[in-house]
Amino acid sequence: MILQEISEALQKGNRKMVAALVEQALSEGIAAKDILEQGLLDGMNIIGIKFKNSEVYVPEVLIAARAMNAGTEILKPKLQSEGVKASGKVVLGTVKGDQHDIGKNLVRMMMEGQGLEVVDLGVDVDAEKFVDAAIENKANIIACSALLTTTMDEMKRVVEVCQAKGIRDDVKIMIGGAPVTEAYCNAIGADSYTDDAASAAEKAASFCK
Repeated sequence: MILQEISEALQKGNRKMVAALVEQALSEGIAAKDILEQGLLDGMNIIGIKFKNSEVYVPEVLIAARAMNAGTEILKPKLQSEGVKASGKVVLGTVKGDQHDIGKNLVRMMMEGQGLEVVDLGVDVDAEKFVDAAIENKANIIACSALLTTTMDEMKRVVEVCQAKGIRDDVKIMIGGAPVTEAYCNAIGADSYTDDAASAAEKAASFCK
């Protein structure tokens, strides 16, 4: 089955093979949505599970994500014409004062691998920017990353700004990063803390169901 082949090629990180198989599947008349869900997202999900279980590491995830992007680029116009929408929208960034982006980038790839649309604001993002982007993009989730204890307070500000701008009930706030804990999440009134990228993506997907 070609969709199985796409999933396997993606897991191996074979970008050229993924692109060729996606083209072939389209030419055989398979719907773009099926290629996305049963081929690309299936493969990325398996990588996510393996990453969680320490069976693969960051380099393999990055290579698989690159292969997935090669496939989704080909599918994008078809998905739009078929009217396929992302299952949800996430505004993601590393908080103000923090320049770390490896964890954030992993989370983005895993979230995209769950079929979510991610608006990546980059690093050093202040609370207002998170909230304004969520309003502008009608996001379901704001996801904040921090690697420094000194920058964690900005996560609390994100919750406060959401309340001040009247969108707290419309958006889930997810937080993560090395110094962040479940207790901190509860203390600031955020909705979810996860300790790895794959879990963050699964949680985000469940929020958007």
